[in-house]
Amino acid sequence: MDAETLFWILAAGAATGLGAIGLLTIRRPSERLLDSLLGFTAGVMLAATSFSLLVPALDRGTVGEVLVGFALGSGFIALLDARIPHAHARFREKGGMAAEERAAAQRSVLLLTALTIHNIPEGLAVGLAFAAGGSELGVPLALAIGIQNIPEGFAAAAPLAQAGVSRRSAALVAAATGAVEPPAALAAFFAFELADVLLAAGLGFAAGAMLYVIVDELIPESHGHGYELAASLALLAGFALMLTLDNVF
Repeated sequence: MDAETLFWILAAGAATGLGAIGLLTIRRPSERLLDSLLGFTAGVMLAATSFSLLVPALDRGTVGEVLVGFALGSGFIALLDARIPHAHARFREKGGMAAEERAAAQRSVLLLTALTIHNIPEGLAVGLAFAAGGSELGVPLALAIGIQNIPEGFAAAAPLAQAGVSRRSAALVAAATGAVEPPAALAAFFAFELADVLLAAGLGFAAGAMLYVIVDELIPESHGHGYELAASLALLAGFALMLTLDNVF
């Protein structure tokens, strides 16, 4: 692994902290803003899943290999989602119970768990992209993950602050969620560099895992507060931005 690869792997995970720091400059972010940020994040991730994972996977393997990996990836995140207690990004659990009813410390732990689950496939995707295509494939995907991690960090920290956690602590918790990405990326890079035959399925695995997060968490969360149009337009903007960057790179 060269220095450039290591830099991009670390930078993508650290970008979550940039968004979390933004919380310190905006005192009371609106629900419209938070929904728009989540929609933008979903659009960036959707484009990254399509152009930086599924297309290269199909170039390197058969449809069957990619589908097997895709099913395993989505199933893996679905299993974590079902088995590990956590709060979704905006603190609304299934069944309608608001997390405002929970203790602040418990909310912090639940959110940290949720975003850790969320960030695992992002780290895997970056590592696999560098293993599969070097900088040509890895840099655009790392850039995409880094870009979407910025609004994601802000959107994760803001509800913590609104629920009573100090703004500095909320920013630190949100920033810490990005720390899981570099280890996941490094593990994926070295594992699939040794087993090149599994790269197509591995890219499909990361794509399935990321798509599950998009449809299970990001889109529903962004449409849950009456600002569906703003969230949808932001999603389209994020997708268009990544379509442009993918062609530029």
